[in-house]
Amino acid sequence: MTENPIPDLTRGRAASLFTDESGAATAEYAITTMAAVAFAGLLVVIMRSDEVRGILTDLVRRALTVS
Repeated sequence: MTENPIPDLTRGRAASLFTDESGAATAEYAITTMAAVAFAGLLVVIMRSDEVRGILTDLVRRALTVS
């Protein structure tokens, strides 16, 4: 059984490995999407509470009432 030796990490090889940013934008979009979903979930939890629902209903009712 032959072993596959690990190639030496030369300065040139390290530079080519660590400066490659392919896929970086995709990762940033994924993180942003996950943050947006978490924020939306938090808003759903807040909006389901009776106290917040009452405040918003009262706010809309006062905004639509003509005095």
